[in-house]
Amino acid sequence: MTLKQKYPFRFGTSSYIIPADIIPNVEYLKDKVDDIELVLFESDEFSNLPSPDDMQKLAELAEEHALTYSVHLPLDVYLGHPDRRERERSVGKCLRIIELTRDLPKSAYVMHFEAGPGVDINAFSADENRLFTESLRDSITMLLQGTAVPASEFCVENLNYPFELVWPVVEEFALSVTLDVGHLEFYGFPTRAYLERYLPHAKVLHLHGTLEGKDHNSLVFMKPEALDLLMQALTDVPVPDRVFTLEIFSQEDFDSSCMVMERFLS
Repeated sequence: MTLKQKYPFRFGTSSYIIPADIIPNVEYLKDKVDDIELVLFESDEFSNLPSPDDMQKLAELAEEHALTYSVHLPLDVYLGHPDRRERERSVGKCLRIIELTRDLPKSAYVMHFEAGPGVDINAFSADENRLFTESLRDSITMLLQGTAVPASEFCVENLNYPFELVWPVVEEFALSVTLDVGHLEFYGFPTRAYLERYLPHAKVLHLHGTLEGKDHNSLVFMKPEALDLLMQALTDVPVPDRVFTLEIFSQEDFDSSCMVMERFLS
């Protein structure tokens, strides 16, 4: 069974479901989902950035199969770093991905607000919180000045710290939200309260279960009541362009998650 075009949202998953590169994954998923999250990265050691020919192929597949792509900006960008040189490097990295994916039909750009590799934002003092949010403001200003992409296409994801810390920045710049319900459950945030406050601003949802202390597993391992709560909210106020991403990374997790989702077919 395919779940493509079955829900009041765009049903999707990541570009790493079968053990292969991006193009074979999109080929595999093209008739199963409405949206594919492109998880792109580049480093000195390794890069998975598609070639120009691959980008053309992704655009053709999208057109033929009514796909959109949610582009996850690199994880090793630190838009809240206290050093402006690091913020400039991070913004530059984001802008390269935005330019690379310019011709794809996109649903959103997913982004993380981080302060540095391994930095625990939960341990920040009040002064460090102020520096973090001022650094984010500087980075977002640079980012928006460097691209014609509307601010609302950039969707800030909730991570392991309270989202209300960065919400003033999201609101000030008219950014959108990636509401990661898997993270809410994993880190123990109040899912109902977050849905009530942030779902109206969420262009993207991330769903995954927790198994043996690790997230990004099948929905089989997500609390049913949390998923029921979300699905009720999505049904009550349908937004057809909103993206619902199973943020998982194996065929087994994808298949079993789809079986969980089948019970919500009307």
